[in-house]
Amino acid sequence: MQHVLQAGLSLGMSATSGLHSKKPPPVDPSFDGLSSLLPMSFVPTAETKITLRGKHHNVSVPYLCWGAWSWGDKATWHWDDAKERPALKEAWQIAVQNGMNFIDTAQAYGSGESERICAELFKGMPRDSYVIQTKWYVVPDNMTNLLHPTEAPVKMLRKSLERCGLEYMDCYLVHGHIHASSISQVAKGLAECVDQGLTKTVGVANYSTEDMIKMADELAKYGIPLATNQCEFSILRRHPETHGLLQACKDRGIVFQSYSSLAQGRLTGKYNASHEPPKTYRFSSYPMQEIEPTLEVLAGIAKRRGVTIPGVALNYNISKGVLPVAGVRNPEQAKSTSTAWGWRLSEEEISQIDAVSFDGKSTVLWQQG
Repeated sequence: MQHVLQAGLSLGMSATSGLHSKKPPPVDPSFDGLSSLLPMSFVPTAETKITLRGKHHNVSVPYLCWGAWSWGDKATWHWDDAKERPALKEAWQIAVQNGMNFIDTAQAYGSGESERICAELFKGMPRDSYVIQTKWYVVPDNMTNLLHPTEAPVKMLRKSLERCGLEYMDCYLVHGHIHASSISQVAKGLAECVDQGLTKTVGVANYSTEDMIKMADELAKYGIPLATNQCEFSILRRHPETHGLLQACKDRGIVFQSYSSLAQGRLTGKYNASHEPPKTYRFSSYPMQEIEPTLEVLAGIAKRRGVTIPGVALNYNISKGVLPVAGVRNPEQAKSTSTAWGWRLSEEEISQIDAVSFDGKSTVLWQQG
């Protein structure tokens, strides 16, 4: 699964790979980036929660989620199990102590290994002490998806639960809109997942505004709210904000989650024009030379605030009303991302960042949202 995902991204599922231009498109200067801000009185902390709505149960989650794509994944992230698994376990202990107990994984990540690693992290922990969401592997090459269009979400969720060593998920997402079945068929399958107690809430990822609303309407027929839509969003890709998806989520009580919130490391200070990220890091994969002016602004704010560059980038997403997902695989990253909490960017600082941000693009194959 992990190799299919990486191959697809390289061929054009990612908006900066394949035939897509690597020239970062700017945001229209007339766009009001302050209009989407949460009230300035809001300051994210470990105690601050946001609600994923469900039919029988709501789920309260913190304003920061661990991204587990890299765990066990060699195709994209070049995971070294012997070296990285001990560091990840140490990072998890640090995170839980600081209120970061929410993990985002998927059936495709590490071809299921990410979910198995989650089982190790959860061992000995009370079930209500952590939150986890996974995603249905929707690629049509899977025979379950082709032969069982309505039952596929249930069948594959059961396998995820087995790998995670769990009886239920807190949230189950459709990984993308390229499923062979119709939205109404998928909605029926997701409803079965909820009604069988296999997940508390359901969501989608990479869905456009139009398809998201269609899914919400179909789920509503079963009395189930659409809890979330997860799309790429960061300072380097504000497309969901500038094209109305973020506001559509807010209007409907759908939590908007951002993946690649740090642009796969490009917004951390780790890379520069002389040290580019690996080619497999395909989201917002603009040349670092184009990104350096953005990093200069983030570094200046981080220095004044006494936080890390990733902390600034994640606080930016939160300030816009976005729940960021950030990849973590070692203690240093756990500590760095935690600096996003306990303070709030000012409107002036948001405007400074907006001025050096990018609009980003969408794709027909994957990144519709």
